[in-house]
Amino acid sequence: MAHAVSASGMPRTPIGPGAGGGALPDVFDARTHLIASWAVPVALGLVYGYWAAANQRSGGPITGWNVLFGFVTALVFIALYAGVRALARHRRRELHALLWAAFAGCAMGFLVNQSGTSVLYSVGISLATGAGFFVVLFYRYYTHEDAEGHRIG
Repeated sequence: MAHAVSASGMPRTPIGPGAGGGALPDVFDARTHLIASWAVPVALGLVYGYWAAANQRSGGPITGWNVLFGFVTALVFIALYAGVRALARHRRRELHALLWAAFAGCAMGFLVNQSGTSVLYSVGISLATGAGFFVVLFYRYYTHEDAEGHRIG
């Protein structure tokens, strides 16, 4: 019986959750993960702060107060993101998904509100965004945890 051999002469090992090889290999070291755990919230916060400041000025000129508003919004977003990330990771799947959904819904509602639309419209968008996030995240966490709430893979 013939077996497939890779170009380097080593036999191929199946990788993946269903292949008997366990989880996917981690190609980054601990330092890279540490840097990414802070770089991602900062990058998202800066984009979010710019977006909120752009919505608030409605295409008008950039002022010092507008820049300050953008940076303060970014700092608040980063702090809330880090807080939700630290708090949600230790919760069961229902509350885990609910925390992230509430964060995403509130963040989107704030952005929509800065554009000058009505409060009812921004609340509607916020609720729709939160509901969508909850459904997607609950499904993801439900399929990646066992009955006792331990992460699988």
